[in-house]
Amino acid sequence: MIAVFVVLAAAPWASLDGGAFGPAFAEAHAKPLPSRVVAVSGGYLGVPYQVSPLGEGQGVDPDPLVRHDAVDCQTLVEQVMALSLAPEPGQVLPLLTAIRYADGQATYEGRSHIVEAQWLPANLAQGRLRDVTRQYGGKATRTVHKRLDEKVWAEKSGKALKLAEAARVVGEFSLDVIPAGDAVAALSKAPAGLVVVVVRADRPWLVTRVSHMGLLVHGSQGPALRHASRSFKRVVDEPLARYLARNLEHGAWTVEGLAVFEIVDPTDVVAP
Repeated sequence: MIAVFVVLAAAPWASLDGGAFGPAFAEAHAKPLPSRVVAVSGGYLGVPYQVSPLGEGQGVDPDPLVRHDAVDCQTLVEQVMALSLAPEPGQVLPLLTAIRYADGQATYEGRSHIVEAQWLPANLAQGRLRDVTRQYGGKATRTVHKRLDEKVWAEKSGKALKLAEAARVVGEFSLDVIPAGDAVAALSKAPAGLVVVVVRADRPWLVTRVSHMGLLVHGSQGPALRHASRSFKRVVDEPLARYLARNLEHGAWTVEGLAVFEIVDPTDVVAP
């Protein structure tokens, strides 16, 4: 039996009307940032999984800009980041827009579609994430690469994004990863609240090596992944060892390792 657990530790964000949202937001923001991330993400436990539930509210992807009643793996992380970092409720949507769109404009072509080539570089550059993979992976950490060029964009996965040529990012992009076999031990020493990015073996015909993301939490069975799971059809806490085992045992697309990032409040960063 697959070990997975759902603990409704916080009021689900989807159940909070306008009057209840503010107090729940304030309660979460009374905590230090790492604890706040855990508390905020706890409000999504049990929320249904849905492929690509967010969009621009119009155009190519008319799904809403924000919603709390359905998430996929990336929109879960994005909304948790926005709720955790916004200084007040009215700033959640503008911040979510900044997290999803490098230029801060909610357009389909301006969205950071490719995690390693767009989403991570933009959020690292804007100070909302810090790469801590080597900090916790130590000597086991290795660097992997993904090359994007016109040939990759001409493949099925590239065409599926329906991006104009000017919006297709090209170049070689790198990620530090903790190998799958070392990840559980490495992350057992890491604090809860880190963003965990699942990196798989390179398939040259795919536009990305990133298949999944979630948040690190800790439970009775050690480090766990709080994630919107297609397999479980909802947001769950799954022991990391179990998540990796079932993907390594049954996944045809090999998990090469995990990249991990600390969520950072840019206003707390002191310039050198």
